[in-house]
Amino acid sequence: MDSSGKLEKERQNLEAFKEQVQRNNQLSDKMVDILTSFENRLGRLQQTILPIYNEMENLQLKKTNIEKTMSALDRVIMFHDVCPRVESIILGRPNGSDGLNEYLDAMEKLREAQNYFEKNNPQSVELENVSSLFKTGGDSIQREFKEILLKHSRHVQPAILVDISTNDDELVTDDSSSVSSISHFSEIVSSDLIRLADWLISQSRDEYMNVYARVRANTLTKSMTTLKEYQKTGSAGSTNMAIGQTMGSPSVKSKFPHRSEVTVTRKTSKRIQHVFEKKANRMFLKASQTLGQSTGLNLGTRRPTLIENREDIVDEQEMENYLISVIALQKLMQAELSLMVGIIPIKHHHQVFQIIIQESLANIVHEGESIATRAKRCIHRKEFANLFVMFPILKHLAAMKSEFERTMEGCDPTIRGQYSIILNTLHSTGVRTLEEIVESVRTDNSMGLPRDGTVYQLTSDVLVLMEQLLDYIDSVGPLLAQVPLYNNMVSHHITPPEKYKYLLGLYIKKVLSQLNLMLVNRSDSYSEPGVKYLFRLNNCHYVVKSLQRSALLDIVSLTEPECENTYDEMIASHKKSYQQCWNRILGFIVNLDDVQVVNGRLKDKDRNIIKERFSGFNKEIEEVLKLQRGYTIPDVELREGLKRDNKEFVLPKYSAFYDKFSQSSFTKNPEKYVKYTPAQVSAMLDRFFDVAA
Repeated sequence: MDSSGKLEKERQNLEAFKEQVQRNNQLSDKMVDILTSFENRLGRLQQTILPIYNEMENLQLKKTNIEKTMSALDRVIMFHDVCPRVESIILGRPNGSDGLNEYLDAMEKLREAQNYFEKNNPQSVELENVSSLFKTGGDSIQREFKEILLKHSRHVQPAILVDISTNDDELVTDDSSSVSSISHFSEIVSSDLIRLADWLISQSRDEYMNVYARVRANTLTKSMTTLKEYQKTGSAGSTNMAIGQTMGSPSVKSKFPHRSEVTVTRKTSKRIQHVFEKKANRMFLKASQTLGQSTGLNLGTRRPTLIENREDIVDEQEMENYLISVIALQKLMQAELSLMVGIIPIKHHHQVFQIIIQESLANIVHEGESIATRAKRCIHRKEFANLFVMFPILKHLAAMKSEFERTMEGCDPTIRGQYSIILNTLHSTGVRTLEEIVESVRTDNSMGLPRDGTVYQLTSDVLVLMEQLLDYIDSVGPLLAQVPLYNNMVSHHITPPEKYKYLLGLYIKKVLSQLNLMLVNRSDSYSEPGVKYLFRLNNCHYVVKSLQRSALLDIVSLTEPECENTYDEMIASHKKSYQQCWNRILGFIVNLDDVQVVNGRLKDKDRNIIKERFSGFNKEIEEVLKLQRGYTIPDVELREGLKRDNKEFVLPKYSAFYDKFSQSSFTKNPEKYVKYTPAQVSAMLDRFFDVAA
């Protein structure tokens, strides 16, 4: 294409473009006209509608003001009219949850009216009327709180308390399980009390807390009182076990009387009941075996030893009842703490709680002090066995101390210290019991020595007491650990329970040492040497055999490994000393070497000597027989062994004397002097230690 063609084409394009631009301009002008017309119309509309809108807004504002005014007037009218509308409700009582809701709603209306009149018309009669009715309602709410509290504050049945306190082997129950089993209020009652308490607190009417404290304190006291009555009347059931007097001369009254009766509650602690029964059975069995071995008699069923002043006896039943009471109080106290939640403000918990528990806690302390007082009288009367029942109870009380302290945390120090008073009182009584046993053995002069030289009653009683202590190792051990005299003798490397065994071994060793010393000193009052040494021999032999029959020897050997050998040496020494009673008799039949028999003939001097010797021997052997067949050796083995020793000591010497001189012509009347053959002397020795001989 040439240039003129291109130019023509470009001219055409330009013309087309100009036409397009012209059309766009026309459209733009039309759009501007439309927008201008719309703007003009909007302006005219605004000028027409705006006054109407403003008028409507003013009318709406006036309507709102009128409605607010009407509402305010209605509210004011309601305040003036509130007393007649709610008076019947307020003068009634808030029965049930629905009634309580209605009552509290009415009280809220009165409160609002009271606030309105106090602010806007404090001198009005309406304020006086509303205030009076509001006070009446407040009094009714407080009265309702008290009535609900009194109605539903029932003491816990004693059987429940016994079950809670003895529902495991150790008499120590889990806090949560025991507290949950004590149900004072239902959920509905608790909810009502909490709502009433909240209202009273909101109105600063906190006097209801004193009412709550007094009512709950009375309920707690009633629970504890009925528990004591339940225990006294024996409603829990009982098992009586008679424990006879054990070992020793039956005719002599025991210096340390044994327990005569054991009563166990129906659902009592299995562990403590088991200990009591096992110990009673073992003591009775041991008594039977000992008397059977010694005398050939069977103990059989014996009536319990009667004890004067029964009211002063501290027995197993009483101590276990006391422990159950302490545990029950602990559980009831924990239940009271839980019960206060929501009813009593937290900041007042400790103050209200100590009012609730004060009387019951004081009663428990008083009862513990009474037990300690009677225990001291038992100590004074030397009835120590009756006090051993305190040891396991004291152990449990000590284990509960931290639990009690947690429960009473935040209370006044005098309240918190009550439990320590119980522990300290019983602890000091327990320590004094152990100390007095030692002192009583050391200074014993309460009974005369047995004329027959048999086992001293005190020896029997002391061994029985020491064996009973074996059942209380884990209770007596901690007591002795707090006595420096014993604790300082134990290496700090030894830990419980071995430490407690070692401490008990030290104590028993001390008692046995005092017993041995006392027996030696008392035996010096015998005028006849034979019975003196037989007395020492009987008692020493009895001690070692008792140690061997029981676990006492194992305990004492922890501190004195040579204990058994020491007693064997003492027995050998006493036997040797006893043989001194034969010296006068042997003096007549020995050392006659200077008397010569020549062809069956004797000198006059020698004949007289032989006559004197035979006469002296006869007289002395008869005197010794008369004395010693009245002496007693209860143990069969020891008795027969001593007879055998006597024969071996006397018969060979007498046989030699008899063989040498009985057939000699020292007299014309040999039957006058030669009264006993060796066989007859042997028979006489067999009659020793035999009253019936």
